[in-house]
Amino acid sequence: MLDHIFLTVSDMERFVAFYERVLPVLGITTCLDYDGKDGPSDHPDLKGFGANGRMFFRLRAGTAVLGAFHVGFAADSETMVDSADAEAFRAGATEIHPPSPQLHYDPRYYATQIKDPNGYGLEFIFKSSRHES
Repeated sequence: MLDHIFLTVSDMERFVAFYERVLPVLGITTCLDYDGKDGPSDHPDLKGFGANGRMFFRLRAGTAVLGAFHVGFAADSETMVDSADAEAFRAGATEIHPPSPQLHYDPRYYATQIKDPNGYGLEFIFKSSRHES
C-alpha cells in the first residue's frame, strides 16, 4: 500500500492554491505543513494534503520534471469526478480526456484525466466495484 507521494512543483504558492481548490472536492483537505529545518540536513519544506487523519500527498518546491508523474485520486461517485474535473479547469488545468466510462480498463471505471498547471497528469476516478456490497 502506498503511504505518501511528494510532487515537486515549480511555484509552491501557485500549486498550493491549485490543490487547495481542487482536492477538497474529493474530500482531501490541507492536513499538515512540514518545516524542512526540523528534519535531516537539506530536507525540503512540504505542504501536505490528506483525508481521514492520514496525510498522503505532499508538495515540495523545486524543478518539475514534466511527464514524470501521473497521480490518480479516488472519488466516491461519478458526480464527484465531474465536480473535481470542473473545479480543476476553473483552477487552471488542461484536459487530457473528459469525464467518461473507461471501458478499456473496466466497465465499472469512470474517470477524467487532466494536467495540472505544471503539466503533471492527474486522474479523478470512481470505481463502482469499490462501492459494491
